[in-house]
Amino acid sequence: MVISSLADGIARGVESIGDSVSERFFEPTIRLGVTGLARSGKTVFITSLVANLLDRGRMVQLAAARDGRINAAFLQPQPDDTVPRFDYETHLAALTGPAPQWPDSTRAISELRLSLRLAPSGLLSGLQGPRTVHIDIVDYPGEWLLDLALLEKSYDAWSAEVLERIRKRGSARDFLKRAKSVDATAAHDEDTAQQLAKAFTDYLNAARVDGYYDCTPGRFLLPGDLAGSPVLTFAPIPFSAASQRGSIHREMQRRYEAYKRKVVTPFFRDHFARIDRQVVLVDALTAIHSGPRALEDLRHAMGDILGAFRPGGNALLSRFLRGKRVEKILFAATKADHLHHTQHPQMTSIIKALTREAQDRAQFSGAQTSALALASLRATTEEIRNHSGADLPCVRGTLLDSGKQAAFYPGTLPDDPGELLGAARTGAKDWLSGEYQAMAFAPAKIKMKPGYGPPHIRLDRAAEFLIGDRL
Repeated sequence: MVISSLADGIARGVESIGDSVSERFFEPTIRLGVTGLARSGKTVFITSLVANLLDRGRMVQLAAARDGRINAAFLQPQPDDTVPRFDYETHLAALTGPAPQWPDSTRAISELRLSLRLAPSGLLSGLQGPRTVHIDIVDYPGEWLLDLALLEKSYDAWSAEVLERIRKRGSARDFLKRAKSVDATAAHDEDTAQQLAKAFTDYLNAARVDGYYDCTPGRFLLPGDLAGSPVLTFAPIPFSAASQRGSIHREMQRRYEAYKRKVVTPFFRDHFARIDRQVVLVDALTAIHSGPRALEDLRHAMGDILGAFRPGGNALLSRFLRGKRVEKILFAATKADHLHHTQHPQMTSIIKALTREAQDRAQFSGAQTSALALASLRATTEEIRNHSGADLPCVRGTLLDSGKQAAFYPGTLPDDPGELLGAARTGAKDWLSGEYQAMAFAPAKIKMKPGYGPPHIRLDRAAEFLIGDRL
């Protein structure tokens, strides 16, 4: 086993340095990871990014596009033959068709390769020909990323932590009642295990609807072809002492370890560990609307997600010795079009504050980080409406549930993000300074001008930070 692991490690190291040499001296490849928790807009972000790199009329903040250095952009088959292709064409048609609708959310890993043909630049540009840079965009659910924290936890530690964290949640009441009725030392019974796993899965789905973000294991929410398998048939249960072989506690423990070994570890090894640029999408507006507890829960989830990254530089020798590291991390607060532009600086300050600890840790390790508020696809327009003698900055769009046009004032975010984060950290039940509302808008009908991608807010700035230095 040791020799096999060592040989596998050496083979991966040789493969890594071979890829590094090829990328550095021939056609560079940027592996861009896109993640975020449920409803953060991953699919829309990738679709709009690709569309706006193919037709760059709206990408004025991307220097290579603004200066005309991108001669052509085209889609190619993704290099990983075992990974599904990101269905860009279907998603774009859903967003830009005569009856636009939001595409289905991310439920599994997928990939897309976009290649850019670049004009030579610099002092020796007259002696060089065009060069090609490949951008491999890897889309994966943020819930899977939260699972990486399980690799360092035993079943007993994880079980105790989960039971303590959810004990006051109304959505966990039915599961906790069932879990407490189980004798952990009793002989394993498959019917009991199935009922526990189902009750736990029902709780996780309800918790996500309630705005909680600590919904792990992630495959319980997105099982795919693992549905009904033993690796998804376990749950946290109370225990007081080590159980005997054949007990339900021992079987829960075994299946938890199998989940880490056969589900979490392959994802980390085959996909996550190969990413060198990362964007983390955050639906902070929905968390703020849900209240202080949801915002604090989001802050903890961001810490867990970002703790999974291995930030640092990717010099050729360091990549061979240490493996690939994440060079740049962008934290993006999505749905900026749900706020008037006068509120965007406050939204940016909030996302910076939410991820401050993670950004400091990444920068200390040598990675570059940035935070901004963006809208991958602009679904609203802005207007000022008078209400009780005061001018309110509003946004207007088509309501998702009714299809009617409506103007919406979400409330004024504080200039100091500490007003929100302080209340969240101290466990406040409600906001003291005001109420904040969130509205679900449908995508607006778009008239696509030749050479222009879908309308957005700051998507070009995001692209400049993530890939601009390689173009």
